[in-house]
Amino acid sequence: MEVREKLPDPQAFAARFREIEENVERVVRGKHREIRLALVALVAEGHLLIEDVPGVGKTMLAKSIARSIDCSFRRIQFTPDLLPTDVTGVNVFSQETGDFEFKPGAIFANIVLGDEINRASPKTQSALLECMEERQVTVDTET
Repeated sequence: MEVREKLPDPQAFAARFREIEENVERVVRGKHREIRLALVALVAEGHLLIEDVPGVGKTMLAKSIARSIDCSFRRIQFTPDLLPTDVTGVNVFSQETGDFEFKPGAIFANIVLGDEINRASPKTQSALLECMEERQVTVDTET
């Protein structure tokens, strides 16, 4: 059995891509190439590494893309004391129900900005990298 996804009309896709691109350019000025590359990474379901000095609009770029496509955005400030559960989420005991409830971490947003990833502990970095590479989240030995 062959499963095929219906591809969008190329002209409609290009028009929507340009619309999003122009919308982001209203907020992030002078970064046409960077905006286009970020959108290409998004369309390709990939990841994007942006390295630059503070104050040039990296966060604004991510936020404006999220707003332009009406999706959730979360920013994670990686610090040495950040725990893997801060990224992935945690099961919390509820006294009301007498059961554990899952509280999702920041990684469950559609667009996630990780700032200063190199400052986090190896375990926290590993939790983030699993989500990125495997496209899955493991919490309390459950994936």
